[in-house]
Amino acid sequence: MYIHDLSCDWMTHPFVRNRFLISSEDEIRKIINAGIHDVVIDNNKGLDVQDAPSLDEAQAATEREIVEIVAKAPVITRVSLGEEMKRAVQIRHQASTLVRTVMQDARLGKAIELDQVQPVVQNITESILRNPGALVGLLRIKNKDDYTFLHSVSVCTLLVAFCRSRGFDPERTHQAGLGGLLHDTGKALVPDAILNKPGPLTDEEFAIIKRHPQDGYNILLQSPEIGPIPLDITLHHHERRDGSGYPNKQAGDGISELAQMAAIVDVYDAITADRCYHKGMSAAAALRKIYEWSKFHFNPQYAQEFMRCVGIYPVGTMVMLESGRLGVVIEPHETNLLAPKVNVFFNTKQNLYIKPETVDLSRGLGFGGGDKIVGHESPSKWNVDPMRFLTLA
Repeated sequence: MYIHDLSCDWMTHPFVRNRFLISSEDEIRKIINAGIHDVVIDNNKGLDVQDAPSLDEAQAATEREIVEIVAKAPVITRVSLGEEMKRAVQIRHQASTLVRTVMQDARLGKAIELDQVQPVVQNITESILRNPGALVGLLRIKNKDDYTFLHSVSVCTLLVAFCRSRGFDPERTHQAGLGGLLHDTGKALVPDAILNKPGPLTDEEFAIIKRHPQDGYNILLQSPEIGPIPLDITLHHHERRDGSGYPNKQAGDGISELAQMAAIVDVYDAITADRCYHKGMSAAAALRKIYEWSKFHFNPQYAQEFMRCVGIYPVGTMVMLESGRLGVVIEPHETNLLAPKVNVFFNTKQNLYIKPETVDLSRGLGFGGGDKIVGHESPSKWNVDPMRFLTLA
């Protein structure tokens, strides 16, 4: 059979390629030992199996379940997106600069100065409380050079939002945010040539990458005031419920609640980002993957709560409307996450920019609505920058 998709994130499988023709029993054993429970095959390039659903059938079934889970989730914002966006831009820069400094200090063998990290986590938390869409939306855009630093900021931001949506107290949320910001500190010891390698990793390189949770834990231990939550998140964010993760192959509820939540957030942000070796997927596609993997790798309850937290159309998502217009999501609806407010800015039928306007998809025609989302769109496909239209002048 020809493997089209290994149904796992690329940091947990031992293969040089994601797509290949099965040529030996040893390869099948490697797939099973990696904790992969199902795969997608391409029957145009290899053998078929009679009783398996088609990819379209499987995705459609998953999509229906996700829509049911995500459609109704309360959203609370205190200030407008435009008001929070100015602060979010500064926080994003401040936080990514800090993570860069933390990584440099770690490389030099210096202890992490937590008194510099704490205020940044506080600023991120306060931004999430005012309007989670601003910072989350901004962090959807990462360039390849800053990925390592912005990924840590994203994980912190999403984990804080996740904790908030689950009703955690402020101190536990803050400690989780601290763990999110520092979770990849161990990557400071991974050579850049491996970290930024444009192609697949060899087994030896993969083994080096897999050391980063333990390395990060050891680095954080040098800061006496570090708490147990950031240490736990740093050490265990790559563990999986079926025991297929690393570094300790913990399983089930042997993995703490916050480490399990961090694992979901970490994978979601990684698979939605453009990398030199991977094209980021849409939020909806990423949530479908998270949902599918939650059968074995993640706690299904936490996965579903995270899906409600981020929604199918997070702020900053570029969407195609039924009218043929492109828009960027600026605000989720308070109760119906399938009908957000969208700033439309481009007519695909005429292939030209139009005067930007806000469309509330929960309203009918003549009331500022009368359109609906038909799918996600890639900004690179249309060569447009949706972030320019997150707020209207």
